[in-house]
Amino acid sequence: MNHDLNKLTEIFDRYPHNSQSIIAVLQDIQKEYNFLPCDALKQAAETFDVPLSKVFSVSTFYNAFSLNPKGERIIRVCMGTTCHIRGAKLILEQLETKLNIKAGETTEDLKFTIEVVNCVGACAMAPVVIVNDEYHGSVKVSGTKKLLKGRKK
Repeated sequence: MNHDLNKLTEIFDRYPHNSQSIIAVLQDIQKEYNFLPCDALKQAAETFDVPLSKVFSVSTFYNAFSLNPKGERIIRVCMGTTCHIRGAKLILEQLETKLNIKAGETTEDLKFTIEVVNCVGACAMAPVVIVNDEYHGSVKVSGTKKLLKGRKK
């Protein structure tokens, strides 16, 4: 899969070209592409004079980074104790059925990714589903359709 890497120069120019910048650079690449394309990692390693093995090590160490493409809309279902007790498992199953993917997967059209997360610290709103950075509390199984608004059939 080829990605337009023209924005890398702009990202790289924001930082001093040394190894201390690599995490911030990877964060910006992740934000731009919704994952870390391999070619972008190679260019970052070269530009910031960091061994490629170290760049991959950092990329796989932090959970915030992904080496696999993610959807435009990342749906995170909280499975903390309170959310779990209040039906988060059923909500997850409903989302998986509607999108025809399992947790940890992305739809073929790269529109949606489903992730399971541990407690997000919003227990009073349980069960909680986060779509990108927007928290949805007291979600019901019947309300999963609303979480997918903007979805093309």
